[in-house]
Amino acid sequence: MKVMKRRFAILLLLAVSGAAQTKIPAGPGKLSQGLDTWITNTETHLIQVAEAMPDDRYGFAPRNGEFEGVRTFAQQLKHLAANNYAMAALITGQTPTAEMKNETGPEAVQTKGAILDYLKGSFASLHRAVATIDEGNLIEPLNTGSAWQDTRLQLVIDAIAHSFDHYGQLVEYLRMNGVVPPASRPKQP
Repeated sequence: MKVMKRRFAILLLLAVSGAAQTKIPAGPGKLSQGLDTWITNTETHLIQVAEAMPDDRYGFAPRNGEFEGVRTFAQQLKHLAANNYAMAALITGQTPTAEMKNETGPEAVQTKGAILDYLKGSFASLHRAVATIDEGNLIEPLNTGSAWQDTRLQLVIDAIAHSFDHYGQLVEYLRMNGVVPPASRPKQP
């Protein structure tokens, strides 16, 4: 629990310092715009990684040694997208569905195209949810059922941090399949 609180404090400091560095002016909608830039950054990285993996490798998961039983590339994407949908639902006061709560996503979502659509939809949902956040409700207590995730700010941070946790794993999966991650490719002039 101490580690989670420490991580939250670090993320909060980063968010505040990032907002200060981008010189977001005060006023209606400006806070949500600042948070939305973080969602957009996260979305950009993850969509590029999801698009980079060849269709026939979406079922890839490392199988040797301590990797036994880990999620496939596809399952990683569905898992993080389901969490995004759940965080968006909680931010807007809705109850997450069962597939959001168990973070598996819909069983019918199996192909690369369907998974990409599901992933993109999860970020669209986060964008809509973040647009509802303002200075008055940012840290207002919510009934989320979680002792450490009960404000909109905490839920946004969870969505971003959780997505980037999986981004790191997905990048490794790309490399294990001989694919250079988009962020590591030389920049085109």
